[in-house]
Amino acid sequence: MNRQHVVIISGGTVEEKLALDILKKQSSAFLIAVDRGLEFFYKHKIKPDYIVGDFDSIAPEIIAWYKEWTEIPIREFNPVKDASDTEIAVRYAVESGYGNITILGGTGTRLDHVMANIQVLSIPARAGIPAEIIDGHNRIRVVEREVRLKKSETYGEYFSLFPLGGEVRHLYIRGAKYPLTDHTLVPYDSLCVSNQIDGEEAVIAFGEGMVILMETREEMYQ
Repeated sequence: MNRQHVVIISGGTVEEKLALDILKKQSSAFLIAVDRGLEFFYKHKIKPDYIVGDFDSIAPEIIAWYKEWTEIPIREFNPVKDASDTEIAVRYAVESGYGNITILGGTGTRLDHVMANIQVLSIPARAGIPAEIIDGHNRIRVVEREVRLKKSETYGEYFSLFPLGGEVRHLYIRGAKYPLTDHTLVPYDSLCVSNQIDGEEAVIAFGEGMVILMETREEMYQ
């Protein structure tokens, strides 16, 4: 597997300082621009490595410029299709064998898109590839195995768990303000919202299922 990190910038809300800081930190990452996310690259004169989308929500002159003046691979789709632009980009990253995926612009005012993007994280999770959606307040992952959250490394003060695709059986939460022992987390259950690490590390373990893990901060990323 190619261990190179992939940063996908999608068409939701892109917080510019956060995005620029992540791109600086991941200076060797493979960069994918998804539909309106291409506007961020264009504005900041950053060259993406791959462009994908139906381009129904981007200024026509921007995509036209990339088509005319660059040789960057562009994968254009009909707006009438069976997968979101972000899903297409994530599947490309997974199928290309990249080792880590960060999605920016995966959240915003369109909650239908946010829900779709969170569910898309299950694709790399099933392939054993770490993937995350990051915005100014949240880090979102989908996990299928034990996770250790170190207080010194967490994205925010709180963490929440939600089942994805069915029940999560034999759930244990240790080292947290609200511990659990051999719990079955079912859909629509809000028991695991807004927990906190109690000490240096919290451990989340479960025997069966898939979990949405959200690390959340009150204060906006500065």
